[in-house]
Amino acid sequence: MEKKFTRIIEKMSNNKIKAEYFASKEEAKERILQMIKPQMKIGIGGSMTIKEMEIYEAIDQSINPVYWHWMVKPEERPKIFPKAQYADLYLASTNALTEEGELINIDGVGNRVSAMILGPQKVILVCGVNKIVENYEAGIKRIKEVACPLNAKRLGLKTPCGITGKCNDCNSDQRMCNITVAIQAKPALIDLEVFIVGENLGY
Repeated sequence: MEKKFTRIIEKMSNNKIKAEYFASKEEAKERILQMIKPQMKIGIGGSMTIKEMEIYEAIDQSINPVYWHWMVKPEERPKIFPKAQYADLYLASTNALTEEGELINIDGVGNRVSAMILGPQKVILVCGVNKIVENYEAGIKRIKEVACPLNAKRLGLKTPCGITGKCNDCNSDQRMCNITVAIQAKPALIDLEVFIVGENLGY
């Protein structure tokens, strides 16, 4: 494991956030599946990382209910959001992880960032190396210039970033940058753990 990852994990530990390094997404996926006990309710936030890891498909939903708004019709999503947020285990990714151990996330609706800090008994955030940045400012820049444009294009949104690939600080009804959350230390009521994966994952 590179010294950089060791330093990040140490800084997060100092702020009472558990963090662990995995060389591959397969190793991280195996660890997550081991943590899922029978009857645990699983919530999943909007995450290309979790999708790429194919965790949803690996969970036996006859044993563990899974609440993921990506898997239901748009009109059904408002009913899924609170079920996911108050699940036993919530899985998502982070938009950026700074070298100081700070987690930076931006949401349009807010269901994902709110579940990271209040509701679930345990939260696991998976972070590929492509999301590690120097500081808060670099994290915001990465989200605005990489994550949001790619997600907007994937979703077919008519935001400026979805069309041009560049942030225009728009006021579009489909704007994805409505809520910004920075987690600097462990939320008081959440068992938060971060899995750093030594490969590129998600946006």
